[in-house]
Amino acid sequence: MTAWSIRLYAACDELLWAARLNLAWIAFTLAGGVVLGVGPATVAAYTLARRHAGHESFPLWREFAAVYRREFLRGSLLVLPPIAAAAVLAGNQLYFSALGPGAQPLRAATLAALAALAAVTAYLLPMYVHYDLPPLACLPRASRLVLARPASSVLLLFTLSAVVFAAAALPVLALTLGAGAWIQLNTWLCLRFFEENEAFLHPKGD
Repeated sequence: MTAWSIRLYAACDELLWAARLNLAWIAFTLAGGVVLGVGPATVAAYTLARRHAGHESFPLWREFAAVYRREFLRGSLLVLPPIAAAAVLAGNQLYFSALGPGAQPLRAATLAALAALAAVTAYLLPMYVHYDLPPLACLPRASRLVLARPASSVLLLFTLSAVVFAAAALPVLALTLGAGAWIQLNTWLCLRFFEENEAFLHPKGD
């Protein structure tokens, strides 16, 4: 098998994994009535994405269900506040857009707040499943990472924008890959950012 064939096989395998992860996330979110299901389903998806990034093999549905049950309360505590904040900011953005040109500064400020919230959340979820921290302890640490690693934060926002744009342009992608693709990419990138940050804070020999 040629190197090109190996890379193609690996890419197809990652797409299949993202599709399966996306399906599990949708199924368990719906199983909890969306509001009660989205938190634990998201944490379960990030937990398994981290294990997959570490080249572990495991039965997806059984492990997803186990993490879902274990993280039912903490997952909601971690995920629902950012969703609620994003909904409020999105509503404000629509309201200010309806006010016309005079509300341009308010629209710009709201858009900046949405971007900051997206960057913090992009670190928050991978951080929770990677480190042994309570949900509320992750928020200040994720916020500090946004400020300490601006280039990484911009890359995360760019990746999120690309996934959202692709899903909006091809709705079938949102159903088959959307959340699963973002969660896996987000986890993969953040694990590397965490390693770089730890290497910087704790260089070998110190």
